[in-house]
Amino acid sequence: MGFLDRLGRVVKANLNDMVSKAEDPEKVLEQAVQDMGENLVQLRQSVARAIAAQKKTEQQYNKNQIEATNWQKRAELAIGKGDEALAREALVRKKTFADTAATLQQQLAQQTQQVDTLKENLIALESKIQEAKTKKDMLKARANAAKANAQLQNTMNNIDTSSAMGAFERMEDKIMELEAQSESINVLGSSNLEQQFAALEASSSVDDELAMLKAAQNPTPALTGTETADTPSEPQDSTAAEADFSEVDAELEALRAQMKNI
Repeated sequence: MGFLDRLGRVVKANLNDMVSKAEDPEKVLEQAVQDMGENLVQLRQSVARAIAAQKKTEQQYNKNQIEATNWQKRAELAIGKGDEALAREALVRKKTFADTAATLQQQLAQQTQQVDTLKENLIALESKIQEAKTKKDMLKARANAAKANAQLQNTMNNIDTSSAMGAFERMEDKIMELEAQSESINVLGSSNLEQQFAALEASSSVDDELAMLKAAQNPTPALTGTETADTPSEPQDSTAAEADFSEVDAELEALRAQMKNI
């Protein structure tokens, strides 16, 4: 027996789990509001029946009260006429109607309280139904938003962006490589230009120094009072001149060799 109970609980739990997973929030909310509406209809019918019963009891109570009053008057009339037997019979009838009226009065009080309670429950249920409808609309909106978000997430998850982003990264690396090559070419071009200007400046400096050396080796003789600028100077000794030129040529070759080594 214990095993069957455990098996029954397991089956029931699994069925409840399956039902919970299969529940559609929108349909469940609609059904809940519909059930509450049906309960409201039943409660209204109960209130209507209770009010009808109350009215009927009230009518019966009033009728018995009137009859009791009438038989009281008849008993008084019979006593006034000296007919005690008739008066007694009238009082018996009056007591019957009075007792019935008293019973109906108690029943009427109970029915009145019951009707009041049913009316309060009816008002409360109507308020709950209105609140449930408002909440249902809010929950439906949230459920629809959740479904839309889930569909969007599924769509985004199914989209493969890795290849596209990989292409962007490769192109970015390629562009950075081209920029680096361009920058290196600019640096090399600027360096070659500076070297060319440095060579020109060095050549000009050497030429200037060579001219100064030549001027130092061949000084121009000072003009005397009897000599003019147009008067040719006397030729120097040819042997000394040749020696001087040989020395200058040797120094010039040394300077050229020095410049080549720079």
